[in-house]
Amino acid sequence: MYLYDEFDRTLVAERVTEFRDQVGRRISGELTEEEFKPLRLMNGVYLQLHAYMLRIAIPYGTLSSRQLRMLAHVGRRYDRNYGHFTTRQNIQFNWIKLESLPDAMADLASAGLHGMQTSGNCVRNITTDQWSGVAPDEIEDPRIWAELLRQHTTMHPEFTFLPRKFKIAVTAATHDRAAVKVHDIGLHLHRNGPAATTSTSRASKSWSTISAPKPSRARSRPSGSTSRTARSRSIRPWSPRSRRAFAIRTMRTLTTIRRSSHDFARLTAASMLGSAMRSPTTKCRVMPS
Repeated sequence: MYLYDEFDRTLVAERVTEFRDQVGRRISGELTEEEFKPLRLMNGVYLQLHAYMLRIAIPYGTLSSRQLRMLAHVGRRYDRNYGHFTTRQNIQFNWIKLESLPDAMADLASAGLHGMQTSGNCVRNITTDQWSGVAPDEIEDPRIWAELLRQHTTMHPEFTFLPRKFKIAVTAATHDRAAVKVHDIGLHLHRNGPAATTSTSRASKSWSTISAPKPSRARSRPSGSTSRTARSRSIRPWSPRSRRAFAIRTMRTLTTIRRSSHDFARLTAASMLGSAMRSPTTKCRVMPS
């Protein structure tokens, strides 16, 4: 699994400090709930009927023993001695008090856990097969690709403020335990030859039949109407056409990443998923998590 370095730890710690200040302003009344909402959603905090809920990301469903113990600690100290694992490999604490959230997030950050991009209209937690790495029917460990996608999309400005949440899953097994068909982008690795592994996607399947949307016909704009640039600042709901266009554009970006990082992923697979488990000094960082 990916190990944080000093850059990653600083990034997550700064995010906790920022959220602590935001919570303090919410408690003092300086921020209204409407003003606080987009700030808390960027950190995985929801407002329920009776309490706040904190959702923690578990990238591709992989936890170290230290992280699992930290989740248990947070459940005992800040919640009601339990948490809920979600269908998309996250965990939720449903009874944390608002004033306790910064301390809980600081404890989680010390173990390399956070709630960034577990809520809001962004690319959510990258999921994969729960048996990845040990499944007898997989052709390659999909967690490597999930980690590359996670690092590329985390806090990426193009993927942070989308019209709606966007979910990606990766699998490399014959049996689809990651349920890639119910995700916006479902990547299924398949063997292309004796020494090559490529990925196909439901969104990019059969490029001859699924292409980029046709350009819209030119329409005259009434005088005095709002320009297209000004109108684009307001978030509008996704239509099936725009969602497909985004999926295709994202797949082209992911294809570029795959081509440039395929050799890197193969060379670092052992350090990320093998020797990293045995040696705490082994690290592999592509982009900040």
